[in-house]
Amino acid sequence: RLPVPKLEDTIRRYLNAQKPLLTDDQFRKTEELAHHFEKGIGRELHEQLVAQDNQNKHTSYITGPWFDMYLKAREPVVLNFNPFMSFNPDPKSEYNNQLIRATNITVSALRFMKTFRAGYLEPEVFHLNPEKSDTEIFKKIIRFVPSSLSWFGAYMVNAYPLDMSQYFRLFNSTRLPKLNRDELYTDENAKHLLVMRNGNFYVFDVIDRDGNMLKPSEIQAHFKYILSDNSSSPAFPLGYLSTENRDTWALLRKNLLDNGNEEALQKVDSAVFCLSLDDFPIKDFVHLSHTMLHGDGANRWYDKSFNLIITKDGTAGLNFEHSWGDGVAVLRFQNEVFKDSTNAPAVSPQSQPASVDSSIAVRKLDFKLNDALKAGITKAKQKFDASVEALSLNLIQFHEGGKDLLKQKKVSPDAVVQLAFQMAFLRQYNQTVATYESCSTAAFKHGRTETIRPASIHTKKCSEAFVRELSKHSTEELQKLIVECSKYHGRLTKEAAMGQGFDRHLFGLRYLALSKGIALPDFYQDQAYARLNHNIISTSTLLSPAVQLGGFGPVVSDGFGVGYQVNDDWIGCNVSSYPARNGKEYLQCIYKSLEDIFNVLKGKK
Repeated sequence: RLPVPKLEDTIRRYLNAQKPLLTDDQFRKTEELAHHFEKGIGRELHEQLVAQDNQNKHTSYITGPWFDMYLKAREPVVLNFNPFMSFNPDPKSEYNNQLIRATNITVSALRFMKTFRAGYLEPEVFHLNPEKSDTEIFKKIIRFVPSSLSWFGAYMVNAYPLDMSQYFRLFNSTRLPKLNRDELYTDENAKHLLVMRNGNFYVFDVIDRDGNMLKPSEIQAHFKYILSDNSSSPAFPLGYLSTENRDTWALLRKNLLDNGNEEALQKVDSAVFCLSLDDFPIKDFVHLSHTMLHGDGANRWYDKSFNLIITKDGTAGLNFEHSWGDGVAVLRFQNEVFKDSTNAPAVSPQSQPASVDSSIAVRKLDFKLNDALKAGITKAKQKFDASVEALSLNLIQFHEGGKDLLKQKKVSPDAVVQLAFQMAFLRQYNQTVATYESCSTAAFKHGRTETIRPASIHTKKCSEAFVRELSKHSTEELQKLIVECSKYHGRLTKEAAMGQGFDRHLFGLRYLALSKGIALPDFYQDQAYARLNHNIISTSTLLSPAVQLGGFGPVVSDGFGVGYQVNDDWIGCNVSSYPARNGKEYLQCIYKSLEDIFNVLKGKK
């Protein structure tokens, strides 16, 4: 079970995170409020939280508050919450054809779904010592140990089974807009796929009455039929509604239902997933990021648990709704689907689509729109276009080293890249600001995520040395500062992964106070608390053989959204920003910082 940290640990960690962001006077005030909270109302809330947690052993203390945080948010899901992860191209270039790839990835996704639902999907396990535990012999032995003991057997060899409670929401699921708080909806009995092209909606069954998958050649035939449909895009594309403010969308949805669209909407909501087929090729990585992160707004249904997007040249990616689950569940799905669709493709470029009458099997959904709905769609489009217009996406690839070199120098690769983010911001804006790094707590029952706070007194000291006084320090001194940052970041990462951060605990206590109608404690009304939770640099990393690129929008209007990957011999970075910040310049500063750090580690300055 996810532990509730000790209150004194949480306060200590909170103050450590505040230190680099505040002046001495500000810090004294925040420290006083924190200790006052720890001895008074905070202690009472903490004891209530622990008692409540002990009465709800089937879940974790963060589950309810976290769902609420997402589902009560009223901002549009696109750009604010939905991230994207794009697939690597199929290694066999002739398979990167829109029709072939759409068929192969869809078939692999359905295989994954059937495997999962039949209880045959291998558990997700984090192996700290893979040569001992990630072996056939270990799997054979553990299979015969009763489940009440098997986790202990795994634990003995440093293998940690991860929580898989989110997986069922991958399929037949959608987020329904409701006033004040949305709802998650899943209908596992639905057998059809939703396909979008040119803003039009098509559905056809991919599972038959006996629960068997449609033949790949038939799926291919139906996709071919949809791709050759010449109907123009609708004058009022419904997809734009899923880009709206959630309350606005909830009211428009009620209008849609009252206007005779209940059955068509039911088809959209319950579909296995949404496949979006785009009619253009990808120009470059920036164009790829824009396409997968937001697209044109008309050819997506952002409320579905995920949209599988495939462009004209067979480039594929996932855009997923974030309330139901986190990156680990989607990444496992993406890894399996990539491996299966490339190693055991269902169709080849030579395959002929089945000779079936797709015009009977495929149904194009028709929506009845009144003037209010048409006006709503027009307004949603204007707002969406304006948001996208304001968004900048920029990328760099740093090829002067990566994970291998950093490990050889005995420093944490993640710590070094996070240090570069701090250094770059100091170089560009001359300050240290609230920074967020996401860390999975899936090692625990119903764990979600915890925050790592990469901005520390160590990164501040090291950044200042590099940016302001490089010539004053010897290479050895600078190396020492990097090692200190690496050690501290390693500790923070370990704590977060073990459920020992401070952010979720403080969030849970605040949520409890509000739910009990208690006046919000002064501690939470401190400007420093608000500032720490206004995450100007929001970061997330992933590394996978299936993923080419991942990214997300800034979480605040004056922030950066930083998706990054540390490969064996290079580092990739994808930054989103709005006009309040210059993402292109920030990336140049990150590049310069990485260059400086690598030079120092190599003994050059």
